[in-house]
Amino acid sequence: MVWLQEFINEFGTDAVIVNEVLREKLSKDYYWYSPVLYEQLKNKIADCAIAPTSIDELQRIVSFAVKNKVAITPRGAGTGNYGQAIPLQGGIVIDLTKLDRIDMQGDRLVSVQAGVRLGVLEKTLRQNNRELRIFPSTYMKATVGGFLCGGSGGIGSIRWGNLWDDNVSSVTVMTVEEMPQLLTVSGDDMQRYIHNYGTTGLIVEVKLPIEPKVSWSQHIVFFHDFREAIKFSDELAHSEEILKRLVSVCEWPIPAHFHPLKKVLREGQSIVMLEIDEKSVHLLDCLADKYDGDIGYTIPAENYQKGLKLSDFTWNHATLWAHKHGDNLTYLQARFQTDRIFEQMADLRSKFGDEIQFHFEYIKIQGEIVPASLPVVKYQSKERLYEIIQFCKTIEVEINDPHTYILGFGGYNMRMKELLKRKELNDPYNLLNPGKLPTAKEVQEFQL
Repeated sequence: MVWLQEFINEFGTDAVIVNEVLREKLSKDYYWYSPVLYEQLKNKIADCAIAPTSIDELQRIVSFAVKNKVAITPRGAGTGNYGQAIPLQGGIVIDLTKLDRIDMQGDRLVSVQAGVRLGVLEKTLRQNNRELRIFPSTYMKATVGGFLCGGSGGIGSIRWGNLWDDNVSSVTVMTVEEMPQLLTVSGDDMQRYIHNYGTTGLIVEVKLPIEPKVSWSQHIVFFHDFREAIKFSDELAHSEEILKRLVSVCEWPIPAHFHPLKKVLREGQSIVMLEIDEKSVHLLDCLADKYDGDIGYTIPAENYQKGLKLSDFTWNHATLWAHKHGDNLTYLQARFQTDRIFEQMADLRSKFGDEIQFHFEYIKIQGEIVPASLPVVKYQSKERLYEIIQFCKTIEVEINDPHTYILGFGGYNMRMKELLKRKELNDPYNLLNPGKLPTAKEVQEFQL
């Protein structure tokens, strides 16, 4: 490849990563959560990688790629689950983690570069008596840019919703042209850049709304009856008296995989993991008693985000522990109907038995509290997995398919026609993370 030697000559042997082991590492994310994606993506690898240390250097890299028509794939920490950061056509992986400036802008806003790790940002904010609204369970590693491009919600979503719910003030993106432009976007225009797998422009800077710091205490509430755990969680999630950052429900045997919690877990009992304002703990006791729950483990607010964190066992971290310590386990992303949740769960259990193990995260979407679900699934085959997905649809359980790397095919309403138009304007040669978007024909055929 002539371009690769020219790239090395221009940016230096110390900066351009060609070592196969390092290239492999920087070409992968957590795609292996899905056995389907694992088979499709395991052999994909970039021709080289580079980690720019400035916006100017990033512009030079992009300009080189456009002149030589080389594919580029942006990367944060690689904690995404859908192959978002995996290069399908080789080329250059751009590791953005060295773009890590943080700039506090008063009490309500923080401006950060895309490579800032959310864990570092949250710690910095809390030292200044502020905190993030939402962040993923992978926040200790995940970057701001990676979360915006590949995520949707997480810890804090019970209070603030997901990324689309006014939780991003603006983004600055770099276009993929011979002379790259910097565009600062806010309002409705940001929809083309959130959860887009970095396909419409390189996010280089983000402004996020921030909030006053709360003293969060963490709790595990144990239940013999999973239905009671759900009822408890639903009432807690809707309670306006108890300020919450996390309400996560796992039926047994999912908690059996949480090895760091082994000393406190109870065989056969389902759990609800919580982060609540320490001022509300007395109210939690009463609510737990109402549903025959027992608050069996507490991490006080003074130890929040120090050492063991219950958020490390929630959201897709629950899947991670199950995958690590179970046999052939994967997951789905589902949305149950609040007024039919027990009926829908019973239908699934009747049809598939313990192939499906229930896990819910209570979140707010456009002001409505809903039980989002990340059920753990025993994997038998791709055909069986899609049989489960199809059955879910017949009983009106919505599925966002995490076993595809094509944006929009997972089920999110991404307004794909508008996104493709923005892609054409910002990346006219289709060099930015190519292969992750459906074609215009597929958008029309599948009504994406």
